[in-house]
Amino acid sequence: MSEYTTPIATAFKLQRTTFEHSKQLFERSIDLHRNMNRAFIESLDTQEDAQRRGVELSRKSFHTYLDTVESTVPGLTKSVEEIRRTVDEQYDALLEIHAESFETAEEELENGTETYDEVIEEYLEMLASQIEILLDAHEDIELQTTDVFEQVGEQMEELQSEMEEQAEQFQQRFEEQAEQFQRRFEEQAEQFETVQGSNESGAA
Repeated sequence: MSEYTTPIATAFKLQRTTFEHSKQLFERSIDLHRNMNRAFIESLDTQEDAQRRGVELSRKSFHTYLDTVESTVPGLTKSVEEIRRTVDEQYDALLEIHAESFETAEEELENGTETYDEVIEEYLEMLASQIEILLDAHEDIELQTTDVFEQVGEQMEELQSEMEEQAEQFQQRFEEQAEQFQRRFEEQAEQFETVQGSNESGAA
């Protein structure tokens, strides 16, 4: 991997890590939601028991009140017994409705949770498939991008090499021309001195 492609590869790797991290966060949030649903369904039994105890306590309190009335008011035994029987029937009906309501609610919640789990499983499978396709395409794009940058880098290196070679050739030609110019200048200077010396001799 060259100096041109290393930053590109690092950026693509960071993007893939971000994709995978986001997928993991989403899956954890789904698991949390599932656990909350299960915990709520399991708590229904506790809520039902607590409410049933409250109803039974209310019945017991009413019976205690009837016992007090029966013991303090002579001649009401038969009436109190009828009231007691009616109250028990009403409380029994209430408890039956209460149990049926909780059973129905629990069944509906469990069915809803199962349906939710099935839908979520299908969605997670589809999401995993899409992410896999995305990552494959992402890797292909990375390969294409790094190939392009690799080619550009090679071309730049070739261009730089050619420019350095041309600069060396230019420098070499310049030095050769400078040496030729220097030789010619020295030759002309010698000829000039020779001509000047001849003129001075003739004048004498």
